[in-house]
Amino acid sequence: QSNSRTRAQSIRDDEEGHLMYRSGDVLQERYEIVNTLGEGTFGRVVQCIDHRRGGARVALKIIKNVEKYKEAARLEINVLERINEKDPSPPSLCVQMYDWFDYHGHMCISFELLALSTFDFLKENNYLPYSITQVRHMAYQICQAVKFLHDNKLTHTDLKPENILFVNSDFTMTYNVEKKRDERTVKSTAVRVVDFGSATFDHEHHSTIVSTRHYRAPEVILELGWSQPCDVWSIGCILFEYYLGFTLFQTHDNREHLAMMERILGPIPSRMIRKTRKQKYFYHGRLDWDDSSSAGRYVRENCKPLRRYMLSEAEEHHLLFDLVGSMLEYEPNKRLTLAESLRHPFFSPLRGGAGEAPGDCAAGKAWEGNRDISR
Repeated sequence: QSNSRTRAQSIRDDEEGHLMYRSGDVLQERYEIVNTLGEGTFGRVVQCIDHRRGGARVALKIIKNVEKYKEAARLEINVLERINEKDPSPPSLCVQMYDWFDYHGHMCISFELLALSTFDFLKENNYLPYSITQVRHMAYQICQAVKFLHDNKLTHTDLKPENILFVNSDFTMTYNVEKKRDERTVKSTAVRVVDFGSATFDHEHHSTIVSTRHYRAPEVILELGWSQPCDVWSIGCILFEYYLGFTLFQTHDNREHLAMMERILGPIPSRMIRKTRKQKYFYHGRLDWDDSSSAGRYVRENCKPLRRYMLSEAEEHHLLFDLVGSMLEYEPNKRLTLAESLRHPFFSPLRGGAGEAPGDCAAGKAWEGNRDISR
């Protein structure tokens, strides 16, 4: 008893509400902390040895002892429990939750240990884009995972390269003589979708603004209401980023964001303009935007019609841009669904008998990665 009392007294939070811990600390007489994998506004993710899973390595998300983050964690647990309950075999490709508990005011969630996010890998590789074959396999899995959510009346709402993690991010290295640099190629493109902290069930309250800025659909910006199609828009933006190594809509301002959309995708439909409460962005039924301003020049110099970003005229590149263009359809009800996306000709090289990408199973066996599962 005196032991447990001493332990309780030594459990402290820092000024931001993070749990203070050291390598070797054991939580719940089960999770031995190895190291920190990542940090976000919500808390930290640590790698642990799970002594009740035969010493397997897991990722433990330790939420700050702050009410709003604890509430968000409870909602995320609710979603993860639904995913676990409905998860088919082969699995949905959403990250697997093993366990959750409240540790002295810190909600803790244990997950399968994954590797680098597709964004971190890109960043550590000097933003060298993924090959079209890699883009295809990653895209197919993302569409499968998010379709599973949509089939279960869920919208992820925060899809971005940071929330797509490799199962294993080991790579081969080659030296590019022309560019005088080492370039990495990930060995296995098996991925998982993570971070269900903002996932929303169809019947729940839909907050006005969702998604990280660069992946935010036009119906969200225009406050026209949103549902599953907003995830499809985000996936279109992600695939573009994998293929080219940079963000499609690099902006922090709504009006500029809409101007970039028009430059890349053509005019915003008048029906959406008529319906939006955000009339301040429009004048006489058109986007109120000055092409000759410095912001106008920035958009003109940095954005061009979508197809002009193609790196090759080969058919598979045309098919990818056809898929991305259909995902970046302004009108949510005209946007491709994920069921339709999975049948798109771009994916025909992957469609095996079980609707599973070749290499999925082998890649899936490389279950344990080495790093990050953070936001």
